[in-house]
Amino acid sequence: MFALADYLLHLESEPLPRDTDAQTAAALLLQRVTCAVPVTGTVYGTLLNDRAALSALGDAVHEAPYKAPPKAPILYVKPRNTLTGHGTCVTVPDNVAGASGPGIEVGASLGIVIGRTATRVAATEAFDYIAGYTIVADLSIPHASVYRPSVRFRARDRFCAIGPAIVAQRHVVDPDDLSITVHIEGRAPFVASTATTVRSVAHLLADVTEFMTLSAGDVLTLGVPFGSPVAHAGDTATMTIADWPSLRLSFVGPDALQGGQS
Repeated sequence: MFALADYLLHLESEPLPRDTDAQTAAALLLQRVTCAVPVTGTVYGTLLNDRAALSALGDAVHEAPYKAPPKAPILYVKPRNTLTGHGTCVTVPDNVAGASGPGIEVGASLGIVIGRTATRVAATEAFDYIAGYTIVADLSIPHASVYRPSVRFRARDRFCAIGPAIVAQRHVVDPDDLSITVHIEGRAPFVASTATTVRSVAHLLADVTEFMTLSAGDVLTLGVPFGSPVAHAGDTATMTIADWPSLRLSFVGPDALQGGQS
Protein backbone atom coordinates (compact mmCIF):
# COMPACT_ATOMS: atom_id res chain seq x y z
CA MET A 1 0.00 0.00 0.00
CA PHE A 2 1.29 3.44 -0.96
CA ALA A 3 -0.56 6.20 0.87
CA LEU A 4 0.07 9.86 1.62
CA ALA A 5 -1.73 12.56 3.55
CA ASP A 6 -0.82 15.77 1.70
CA TYR A 7 2.24 16.58 -0.44
CA LEU A 8 5.09 14.10 -0.64
CA LEU A 9 8.47 15.42 -1.76
CA HIS A 10 11.99 14.11 -1.46
CA LEU A 11 14.64 16.76 -0.96
CA GLU A 12 17.94 15.54 -2.35
CA SER A 13 19.64 16.53 0.92
CA GLU A 14 17.38 14.23 2.97
CA PRO A 15 17.48 10.41 3.11
CA LEU A 16 13.71 9.89 2.87
CA PRO A 17 10.70 11.68 1.35
CA ARG A 18 8.62 13.87 3.65
CA ASP A 19 4.83 14.18 3.67
CA THR A 20 3.95 17.78 4.37
CA ASP A 21 1.27 20.40 3.76
CA ALA A 22 1.10 22.57 0.66
CA GLN A 23 2.46 25.72 2.32
CA THR A 24 5.52 23.97 3.73
CA ALA A 25 6.20 22.28 0.40
CA ALA A 26 5.99 25.63 -1.40
CA ALA A 27 8.28 27.31 1.14
CA LEU A 28 10.92 24.59 0.74
CA LEU A 29 10.83 24.80 -3.04
CA LEU A 30 11.26 28.57 -2.96
CA GLN A 31 14.76 27.88 -1.65
CA ARG A 32 15.69 26.51 -5.11
CA VAL A 33 16.33 23.05 -3.71
CA THR A 34 17.00 19.99 -5.84
CA CYS A 35 14.68 17.03 -5.33
CA ALA A 36 14.99 13.32 -5.84
CA VAL A 37 12.20 11.33 -7.47
CA PRO A 38 9.51 10.87 -4.78
CA VAL A 39 8.44 7.39 -5.98
CA THR A 40 10.32 4.16 -6.71
CA GLY A 41 7.91 2.19 -8.89
CA THR A 42 7.85 1.61 -12.63
CA VAL A 43 6.88 4.57 -14.81
CA TYR A 44 4.66 3.88 -17.82
CA GLY A 45 4.13 6.44 -20.57
CA THR A 46 0.99 6.57 -22.70
CA LEU A 47 0.88 7.50 -26.39
CA LEU A 48 -1.97 8.89 -28.52
CA ASN A 49 -4.19 9.67 -25.55
CA ASP A 50 -4.53 13.28 -26.66
CA ARG A 51 -7.30 13.91 -29.19
CA ALA A 52 -5.18 16.36 -31.17
CA ALA A 53 -2.28 13.89 -31.39
CA LEU A 54 -4.58 11.20 -32.74
CA SER A 55 -6.22 13.65 -35.13
CA ALA A 56 -2.82 14.79 -36.44
CA LEU A 57 -2.18 11.31 -37.84
CA GLY A 58 -5.10 11.85 -40.21
CA ASP A 59 -5.58 9.14 -42.81
CA ALA A 60 -2.19 7.67 -41.90
CA VAL A 61 -3.80 5.97 -38.90
CA HIS A 62 -5.56 3.62 -41.35
CA GLU A 63 -2.37 2.78 -43.25
CA ALA A 64 0.65 0.60 -42.42
CA PRO A 65 2.07 0.22 -39.86
CA TYR A 66 -0.98 1.41 -37.88
CA LYS A 67 -3.85 0.10 -40.09
CA ALA A 68 -6.46 1.29 -37.56
CA PRO A 69 -6.83 3.66 -34.62
CA PRO A 70 -5.57 2.07 -31.37
CA LYS A 71 -8.17 -0.02 -29.56
CA ALA A 72 -6.10 -0.32 -26.38
CA PRO A 73 -3.68 2.10 -24.65
CA ILE A 74 -0.24 2.32 -26.27
CA LEU A 75 2.28 2.11 -23.45
CA TYR A 76 6.04 2.31 -23.08
CA VAL A 77 8.34 2.11 -20.06
CA LYS A 78 10.55 4.94 -18.86
CA PRO A 79 13.43 2.85 -17.40
CA ARG A 80 15.30 3.69 -14.22
CA ASN A 81 18.14 5.51 -16.01
CA THR A 82 15.64 8.09 -17.25
CA LEU A 83 14.37 9.09 -13.81
CA THR A 84 15.39 12.42 -12.34
CA GLY A 85 13.90 15.05 -10.05
CA HIS A 86 13.12 18.72 -9.73
CA GLY A 87 15.91 21.23 -10.30
CA THR A 88 18.24 18.90 -12.19
CA CYS A 89 19.99 19.23 -15.57
CA VAL A 90 19.24 17.27 -18.73
CA THR A 91 21.74 16.84 -21.54
CA VAL A 92 20.57 17.81 -25.01
CA PRO A 93 22.24 15.34 -27.40
CA ASP A 94 23.81 16.29 -30.69
CA ASN A 95 21.69 15.71 -33.78
CA VAL A 96 20.39 12.14 -33.70
CA ALA A 97 19.81 10.09 -36.85
CA GLY A 98 16.11 9.62 -37.47
CA ALA A 99 15.06 12.61 -35.37
CA SER A 100 12.69 15.15 -36.90
CA GLY A 101 14.61 18.08 -35.42
CA PRO A 102 17.24 19.10 -32.85
CA GLY A 103 16.48 19.58 -29.17
CA ILE A 104 14.28 17.76 -26.66
CA GLU A 105 10.48 17.74 -26.65
CA VAL A 106 9.27 18.74 -23.18
CA GLY A 107 6.05 16.83 -22.65
CA ALA A 108 4.38 17.71 -19.35
CA SER A 109 1.96 14.98 -18.35
CA LEU A 110 -0.27 14.14 -15.42
CA GLY A 111 1.29 11.25 -13.51
CA ILE A 112 -1.20 8.88 -11.86
CA VAL A 113 0.45 7.37 -8.77
CA ILE A 114 -0.89 3.92 -7.92
CA GLY A 115 -1.75 3.30 -4.27
CA ARG A 116 -2.34 -0.45 -4.22
CA THR A 117 -2.14 -3.47 -6.50
CA ALA A 118 -4.46 -2.89 -9.43
CA THR A 119 -5.68 -5.74 -11.63
CA ARG A 120 -8.83 -5.59 -13.79
CA VAL A 121 -10.02 -2.45 -12.07
CA ALA A 122 -13.46 -1.16 -13.07
CA ALA A 123 -13.58 2.48 -14.13
CA THR A 124 -16.14 3.13 -11.41
CA GLU A 125 -13.65 1.94 -8.77
CA ALA A 126 -10.46 3.39 -10.29
CA PHE A 127 -10.00 6.20 -7.77
CA ASP A 128 -9.86 3.65 -4.94
CA TYR A 129 -6.52 2.56 -6.42
CA ILE A 130 -4.95 6.00 -6.85
CA ALA A 131 -2.76 7.45 -4.09
CA GLY A 132 -2.21 10.80 -5.76
CA TYR A 133 -0.93 12.68 -8.77
CA THR A 134 2.30 14.31 -9.84
CA ILE A 135 3.90 16.16 -12.74
CA VAL A 136 5.88 14.02 -15.17
CA ALA A 137 8.20 15.66 -17.66
CA ASP A 138 8.17 12.91 -20.28
CA LEU A 139 11.08 13.97 -22.48
CA SER A 140 11.89 12.67 -25.94
CA ILE A 141 13.94 13.47 -29.00
CA PRO A 142 11.46 14.83 -31.58
CA HIS A 143 10.45 12.16 -34.08
CA ALA A 144 7.51 11.50 -36.36
CA SER A 145 6.67 7.84 -35.73
CA VAL A 146 4.66 6.69 -32.72
CA TYR A 147 4.63 3.06 -33.83
CA ARG A 148 6.59 0.87 -31.42
CA PRO A 149 8.02 3.75 -29.34
CA SER A 150 11.78 4.05 -29.88
CA VAL A 151 14.05 3.42 -26.91
CA ARG A 152 16.79 5.67 -28.27
CA PHE A 153 14.38 8.59 -28.60
CA ARG A 154 12.57 8.17 -25.28
CA ALA A 155 14.86 6.33 -22.85
CA ARG A 156 17.99 8.49 -22.61
CA ASP A 157 19.47 9.43 -19.25
CA ARG A 158 17.27 11.85 -17.29
CA PHE A 159 14.50 11.78 -19.87
CA CYS A 160 11.78 11.44 -17.21
CA ALA A 161 11.58 14.05 -14.45
CA ILE A 162 8.99 13.50 -11.74
CA GLY A 163 7.78 15.80 -9.00
CA PRO A 164 8.62 17.89 -7.24
CA ALA A 165 5.74 16.54 -5.13
CA ILE A 166 3.05 13.92 -5.21
CA VAL A 167 -0.29 15.54 -4.42
CA ALA A 168 -2.65 13.34 -2.42
CA GLN A 169 -5.74 12.29 -4.35
CA ARG A 170 -8.03 14.02 -1.83
CA HIS A 171 -6.65 17.41 -2.92
CA VAL A 172 -7.55 16.87 -6.60
CA VAL A 173 -11.26 17.30 -7.24
CA ASP A 174 -11.25 16.50 -10.97
CA PRO A 175 -8.07 15.12 -12.55
CA ASP A 176 -9.76 15.25 -15.96
CA ASP A 177 -9.98 19.04 -15.95
CA LEU A 178 -6.54 20.31 -14.95
CA SER A 179 -4.52 23.00 -16.71
CA ILE A 180 -1.01 22.10 -17.88
CA THR A 181 1.62 24.75 -18.61
CA VAL A 182 5.16 24.47 -19.93
CA HIS A 183 7.11 27.71 -19.76
CA ILE A 184 10.50 27.87 -21.44
CA GLU A 185 12.20 31.14 -20.53
CA GLY A 186 11.96 33.75 -23.28
CA ARG A 187 8.96 32.16 -25.00
CA ALA A 188 5.20 32.29 -24.64
CA PRO A 189 3.95 29.52 -22.36
CA PHE A 190 2.57 26.32 -23.87
CA VAL A 191 -0.86 25.69 -22.38
CA ALA A 192 -2.84 22.45 -22.45
CA SER A 193 -5.39 20.56 -20.36
CA THR A 194 -6.15 17.04 -19.20
CA ALA A 195 -9.66 17.62 -20.59
CA THR A 196 -8.47 16.81 -24.13
CA THR A 197 -7.63 13.17 -23.49
CA VAL A 198 -9.19 10.24 -25.34
CA ARG A 199 -9.30 8.13 -22.17
CA SER A 200 -10.01 9.79 -18.83
CA VAL A 201 -7.96 8.91 -15.75
CA ALA A 202 -10.45 6.27 -14.63
CA HIS A 203 -10.90 4.72 -18.07
CA LEU A 204 -7.18 4.66 -18.77
CA LEU A 205 -6.54 2.85 -15.50
CA ALA A 206 -9.35 0.40 -16.23
CA ASP A 207 -8.12 -0.31 -19.76
CA VAL A 208 -4.48 -0.76 -18.72
CA THR A 209 -5.24 -3.05 -15.78
CA GLU A 210 -7.39 -5.19 -18.05
CA PHE A 211 -4.19 -6.69 -19.50
CA MET A 212 -1.49 -5.93 -16.88
CA THR A 213 -1.13 -5.42 -13.15
CA LEU A 214 0.05 -2.11 -11.71
CA SER A 215 1.71 -2.09 -8.30
CA ALA A 216 1.73 0.40 -5.45
CA GLY A 217 4.16 3.21 -6.26
CA ASP A 218 3.94 2.76 -10.03
CA VAL A 219 3.25 5.83 -12.13
CA LEU A 220 1.02 5.83 -15.22
CA THR A 221 1.07 9.00 -17.31
CA LEU A 222 -2.12 10.33 -18.86
CA GLY A 223 -0.12 11.23 -21.97
CA VAL A 224 1.82 14.15 -23.43
CA PRO A 225 -0.26 16.98 -24.96
CA PHE A 226 0.08 17.45 -28.71
CA GLY A 227 2.41 20.25 -29.82
CA SER A 228 4.59 20.28 -26.70
CA PRO A 229 7.55 22.69 -26.97
CA VAL A 230 11.14 21.76 -27.76
CA ALA A 231 14.00 22.82 -25.47
CA HIS A 232 17.62 23.45 -26.47
CA ALA A 233 20.86 23.75 -24.56
CA GLY A 234 20.74 26.82 -22.33
CA ASP A 235 16.97 26.66 -21.79
CA THR A 236 15.16 26.30 -18.47
CA ALA A 237 11.68 24.82 -18.50
CA THR A 238 9.09 25.12 -15.76
CA MET A 239 6.12 22.77 -15.83
CA THR A 240 2.96 23.33 -13.81
CA ILE A 241 -0.29 21.46 -13.38
CA ALA A 242 -3.15 23.41 -11.76
CA ASP A 243 -1.75 25.24 -8.72
CA TRP A 244 0.65 22.47 -7.68
CA PRO A 245 4.35 23.12 -7.03
CA SER A 246 6.13 23.53 -10.37
CA LEU A 247 8.70 21.13 -11.79
CA ARG A 248 11.84 22.84 -13.11
CA LEU A 249 14.55 21.47 -15.42
CA SER A 250 17.62 23.00 -17.04
CA PHE A 251 18.95 21.86 -20.40
CA VAL A 252 22.67 21.79 -21.18
CA GLY A 253 24.94 20.75 -24.04
CA PRO A 254 26.70 17.37 -24.23
CA ASP A 255 29.94 18.70 -22.75
CA ALA A 256 28.47 20.64 -19.82
CA LEU A 257 28.13 17.73 -17.38
CA GLN A 258 31.51 16.10 -17.89
CA GLY A 259 33.19 15.47 -14.58
CA GLY A 260 29.97 15.29 -12.59
CA GLN A 261 26.28 15.99 -12.63
CA SER A 262 24.07 18.16 -10.46
